Amino acid sequence: MDQDSVHMVVASKVPMLKPGTKEVRLKARSTLLMGIPNEHQSKFNSIKDAKSLLQAIEKRFGENAATKKTQRNLLKQQYGNFIASSSEVLDQTVNRL
Repeated sequence: MDQDSVHMVVASKVPMLKPGTKEVRLKARSTLLMGIPNEHQSKFNSIKDAKSLLQAIEKRFGENAATKKTQRNLLKQQYGNFIASSSEVLDQTVNRL
């Protein structure tokens, strides 16, 4: 499971709980562990609190600067066609697309 999937799982389940309780902390940790691929479970199982676990997951599966730069350049290329010049009216932009 990739990093975005882990964040989506956490975001979808943790906010429903009341903050501050032991149950919340256990559920947050359990939810994070569910998002980790099976082959990596043993590396993260020893981490006891959710905050440290999330930091370790982000460190292990996070993107480096080169990956972020590549993704940013791809997005610029994909959405460059949607930019309208100042001399172009809205109808012309829509027709061009």
